Amino acid sequence: FIGLSGITTGLSWLCYYKALQDGEASVVVPIDKLSILVTVAFSYVFLKEKLNKKSFIGLIMIVIGTLILLV
Repeated sequence: FIGLSGITTGLSWLCYYKALQDGEASVVVPIDKLSILVTVAFSYVFLKEKLNKKSFIGLIMIVIGTLILLV
């Protein structure tokens, strides 16, 4: 799993740098920051982790702040 994690992380960075080359950084970076939603969804579905109220509010604030950056 560590090797697979390294490969996927490397591919993720390559895609990120390609997106930065092709698109505007002001659009690419905030979209990249929304990857936290994928992480939280993965932990909820596969690891059966629950979000408490404080964590959920924090997640919502991060998402709203990131979306504001897109404007």
